[in-house]
Amino acid sequence: MVYYFKARPAAGDYVIYMGLDKHENEDLIKYGLPEDIWFHVDKLSSAHVYLRLNKGQTIDSITSELLEDCAQLVKANSIQGNKLNNIDVVYTPWLNLKKTPAMDVGQVGFQNPRLLSGKYIMQLREQKERPKSEKRIGVWSWIELRKKNKPRSGVIKASWFLTK
Repeated sequence: MVYYFKARPAAGDYVIYMGLDKHENEDLIKYGLPEDIWFHVDKLSSAHVYLRLNKGQTIDSITSELLEDCAQLVKANSIQGNKLNNIDVVYTPWLNLKKTPAMDVGQVGFQNPRLLSGKYIMQLREQKERPKSEKRIGVWSWIELRKKNKPRSGVIKASWFLTK
């Protein structure tokens, strides 16, 4: 089970998924879909956040408001990152994630690490002038990701544990 949010209205009509611990992160890794974009605080422990893009959209069509929503979620759910004013948030398509049997629960690597360079790394500065209530993105709810994505299991990676 993982949390999901609706993006702020200014960001558009999107669903954002988040795991609160390494086991929920593992479910997100395992049951993601090709249109999902994965977010994480770079080089620190944090929640895994997945943005579900609409059909036909690419990583380049993500608006700055939507990036901020996802970045604020990973920052707020990072024990070390939420205490820092400046953090790097990395994001990449779910299909770029790589999981091997030797990795710990919730840990990922990347098929192509170059997708995390340049525009795929953003710096997030704490916005102290923003009202606290505006930082909330949506209502917390529980879903069971495996059941939700089951009808589309044909597009889920057949063999998640890749050997390379």
